[in-house]
Amino acid sequence: MKTQLIRLALLVIVITGIALVVIYRDNLDADALQSWVESAGAAAPLLFMLIYILGTVFFLPGSLLTLLGGALFGPVMGTFYNLTAATIGAMFAFLIARYLASDWVANKTGGRIKQLINGVENEGWRFVAFVRLVPLFPFNLLNYALGLTKIKFSHYSITTYICMLPGAIAYTYLGYIGKEAATGGEGLVQKGMMALALLAIVAFLPRLIGNLRKGSMISIPELKNKLDMGEDVLLLDVRSKEDFYGEQQHIKGATNIPLNDLKQSLGELDDYLERPIVIVCRTDRMSAKAAQLLAQHGFADVHVARQGMTDWNANHYPVE
Repeated sequence: MKTQLIRLALLVIVITGIALVVIYRDNLDADALQSWVESAGAAAPLLFMLIYILGTVFFLPGSLLTLLGGALFGPVMGTFYNLTAATIGAMFAFLIARYLASDWVANKTGGRIKQLINGVENEGWRFVAFVRLVPLFPFNLLNYALGLTKIKFSHYSITTYICMLPGAIAYTYLGYIGKEAATGGEGLVQKGMMALALLAIVAFLPRLIGNLRKGSMISIPELKNKLDMGEDVLLLDVRSKEDFYGEQQHIKGATNIPLNDLKQSLGELDDYLERPIVIVCRTDRMSAKAAQLLAQHGFADVHVARQGMTDWNANHYPVE
């Protein structure tokens, strides 16, 4: 009973802290925070890291703190302080979720958070690496959500530190450039180009990771065999409604979501975040674009049917 009361008290403190930060976060004065840290002298790095750790636990905007770290400590030490503090804060949030709120949150969890839990259950640290590199979920919320999974704490911590490094480098350098511009530092053009290059690399990561996660193409006979065997496969036809019911018709049991509507309709596919999806169109051009989109949004087992309905009809397979 005493242990439960302690857990409840700690949980109330955390929830209250998060609520206060969310309510007053617009009043956060970055300049005042910077002056406060600078006034700490030799203890400035430790004070900054403590603020960053608490900010991560209580949902302060991490991007603001990362930029501030770059402005205060430069691109090298700023990256180290930012990344280390963000990881420690993420570790605390993970432990809070796992040991203080796991039972309650697990009972209330649904939607995308449940998919995240399922993803970690199936892929372990690889899924953690993916969601750290590709920002599908808000950073602060993600830390708590991952605490609800069964992943080992050591795997979570190491993967978080390594896979947050690219973003930490880019945004820390951007904060450094901001201070240099404000104080008239030298070589601003070169430094600005470097900052843009780093941001471009970070922005390209979702596409790169999506390509790595996208499954191989399968032939139409392979697809027909999967369907005949009753495998649990979502057959996604991304043609327009007119083409779906048009001359080529469609495969029995196919789900039709036109490519142009797919991004807005991802919620309809939630149950297949970690289950196999085979995408079909007239050939496979639109299917490849759809597969890229799904992979970038966390769908882990996506395949394109080679030559789509054209090859299906050429094999004289049944259509509707």
